[in-house]
Amino acid sequence: MAGILARATGQPLGNLLGRMGKAGSAGGRTATDGTALRPLTVRGLSVAYARKPVLWQVDYAAPAEGLIAIVGPNGAGKSTFIKACLGLVPSLSGEVEVFGADVKAQRRLIGYVPQRSSVDWDFPVTALDVVLMGRYGAIGWCRPIRRRDREAAMACLEKVGLTDFAGRQIGQLSGGQQQRVFLARALAQEARLYFMDEPFAGVDAATERAILDVLHTLDAEGRTVICVHHDLQTVADYFSHVLMLNVTKIADGPVATTLNADTIQRTYRGRVNALELGLAAA
Repeated sequence: MAGILARATGQPLGNLLGRMGKAGSAGGRTATDGTALRPLTVRGLSVAYARKPVLWQVDYAAPAEGLIAIVGPNGAGKSTFIKACLGLVPSLSGEVEVFGADVKAQRRLIGYVPQRSSVDWDFPVTALDVVLMGRYGAIGWCRPIRRRDREAAMACLEKVGLTDFAGRQIGQLSGGQQQRVFLARALAQEARLYFMDEPFAGVDAATERAILDVLHTLDAEGRTVICVHHDLQTVADYFSHVLMLNVTKIADGPVATTLNADTIQRTYRGRVNALELGLAAA
């Protein structure tokens, strides 16, 4: 199982899921003075690959409620932003806080769904095995998998409509089914903050509906979901808030007031015609 996460994140399985296990109520969403804590606060985040800036001085505070899309052109640093927040890639500068504390102390509150293309689907594990990875933080390392953990994993597969495929090797599943398996794994972590890297990319209609159902359920439960999203035409349908990136932050806020011709022009630098998307100027 370590091979899947090593390919997906560049880190051994123990370095990721061991730190991103079950999130209990202790994580909280309220400060001692009764105000809502921001699920994610980023200050001055910069990342470079081979001395080329990929992210530059990004400041961002996620809203306490709602589904959030990260949008921008290819190479804008969207996936890098997520990975830098998780500590999966080194940063040149910056601070990342989750619910008011350093992200390193809040790993158990975070769930992560990587891009499907980054996973080794030939690895000999079943769909149930993958979902059980999300329970490792609760089980503990070098300890047997408990009956209640298997039941929890099966319940997560049921939420994404894949109970009949629990024993299927993951490489034998369709692309949409594979995406749903990794979504179920994230659900098994019972996190408070979820990062998802293009969960809707290349999926069929049934998977799209299943993902949307899960996202709405997480939102209704008061959990925060931040998704890299590639389709501007569906941002307003799927999400309530948006973060627009192109190496640096261009804009962020509610979709209704933030996603407009001006911000699209500045984010995509003329590569997208906002008028064709039915968006008026600010």
